[in-house]
Amino acid sequence: MEKIFECKDDFYMNGKTFRIISGAIHYFRVVPEYWRDRLEKLKAMGCNTVETYIPWNLHEPQKGEFCFEGRMDIERFVKIAEELGLYVILRPSPYICAEWEFGGLPGWLLSMDDIRLRTCHPAFLNAVRDYYDELMPRLAPMQITNGGPVIMMQIENEYGYFGNDTKYLEALKEMMEERGIRVPLFTSDGAYDESFSGGHVDGTLQTGNFGSHIGERFSFIKSKIGNKPVMCTEFWVGWFDYWGNGKHMTGNLEQSVKDLEEILENGHVNIYMFEGGTNFGFMNGSNYYDNLTPDVTSYDYDAVLTEDGQITEKYRRFQEVISKFTPIPEVPLTTEIKRKAYGSVKLKDKVSLFSTLDTLSSKTELSYTVSMEKLGQSYGYILYHSSLAKETKLEKIKLNRANDRANILLDQKKLITLYDRELQEEHEICGELHKDSVIDILVENMGRVNFGARMEEQRKGIDGRVQINDHIHHGWEIYPLPLDHIEQVDFSGEYKEGVPAFYRFELEVDETADTFLELSGFGKGCVFLNGFNLGRFWEIGPQKRLYVPAPLLREGRNEIIVFETEGKYSDTLTFYEEADLG
Repeated sequence: MEKIFECKDDFYMNGKTFRIISGAIHYFRVVPEYWRDRLEKLKAMGCNTVETYIPWNLHEPQKGEFCFEGRMDIERFVKIAEELGLYVILRPSPYICAEWEFGGLPGWLLSMDDIRLRTCHPAFLNAVRDYYDELMPRLAPMQITNGGPVIMMQIENEYGYFGNDTKYLEALKEMMEERGIRVPLFTSDGAYDESFSGGHVDGTLQTGNFGSHIGERFSFIKSKIGNKPVMCTEFWVGWFDYWGNGKHMTGNLEQSVKDLEEILENGHVNIYMFEGGTNFGFMNGSNYYDNLTPDVTSYDYDAVLTEDGQITEKYRRFQEVISKFTPIPEVPLTTEIKRKAYGSVKLKDKVSLFSTLDTLSSKTELSYTVSMEKLGQSYGYILYHSSLAKETKLEKIKLNRANDRANILLDQKKLITLYDRELQEEHEICGELHKDSVIDILVENMGRVNFGARMEEQRKGIDGRVQINDHIHHGWEIYPLPLDHIEQVDFSGEYKEGVPAFYRFELEVDETADTFLELSGFGKGCVFLNGFNLGRFWEIGPQKRLYVPAPLLREGRNEIIVFETEGKYSDTLTFYEEADLG
């Protein structure tokens, strides 16, 4: 039967009022083999809808090169939801925030000198238009107006926190409609005057994002939108962790239970997050208020399901609340998920970065330093190498317009590590030079800022100059290191203590199961399993173990390669059955 979804004084499905009870699952933070499991658990809690962002940077990783396969197969994710009888809310790019790298914007945008993000700047709008030419034709057939499960789509995201370029928002709306989007469109912003005003677009439903003070927030929204449905599009039930924040962040369960009931008594909800998932690879975002705070690899978020999809007490309590408003369906869970502690494995090989540099990267020789984006790179690390033959001493150094963290080595020995604001200062150093002395500066993109005005200052590497002893130093060999071909590491080369290096381990598996990898003894870096980037680790925590979903393992031999930048390592890795988020 054809279904008709309407947004009037309330939401209506086939002429009857329809209460949206939704939960957020980001398909790109969950391996595809587990999509059905997470969606079944969502429905079994009593939700009738699933919501997800769509990250531009994963769907168009290079300008004009698109990916809608595997973990990026948004159409398959929506199809599974439809098979389970769930409706879908889509929140397409360009910007998603989501504690995701650059808020979902692709890093290659920053290769353009004059671009202004999230505005009517022609270069930005043209890039969005090209992306929408690929994205929207995939989404349009899945709308409820075309017999699919998609009932609403968002324009931009929390734009009122960023700016007030109304023409930009209107341009996005027009682009979507020109490409066949017919379902009700909405915006979501903080429930405050300036945020709501800046994010408003005529002809769309305004909704709010908040995790507390429900009555106050709903009253505000009602005062602004009049006789329209009131919805909390992000009901925050937990929070995210950043490196060095001390402990895993958790929400107040009792208060969240009360707040959920109050929301459902008065309007509609999308629970953020139902399951958080994982920032695989280099895809964590960062925030910047007083200083840089990059998010950890886990996006557990203290969500309704854990990072690895386990049912929590929060799930059971939310289910009890939802049961007061709608019958809870019987939903069989069809995906068998096992968890296993595989124990410890021993180191097989190790090699210094400098010994395999030429197998991993093609150097660019320039007189001056440039950012990674200028060399076609978006993520990972970048190395700047230069001879110091023209220098007679090494007493002071300063990096101009550099982000985010730099390890500086003299003759392949660690000299100094600079992080965040330290990169903008001049530092006194003591380095003894000889005629063959060289300097290496390894700079890490720790995750572009995903929120606020600093988004336009996110070129990574060294976008300015290197000053040594009060003058600009010229003559650089630059090696992009996105580490997207980890199989090219040559372990036959030399290993030196105390410098960035690769370490190889092997895990024999007779049965694949979810597990958690701990890197005790290692300092900072990232881990690859069978070529797949599991994400970052850092000894400062709070996260201590990386989630390894069973589908990433294979029966028999599995290869683990650790890239470590601080010269700290252990000859043992250990796999545990449970997470340790700190």
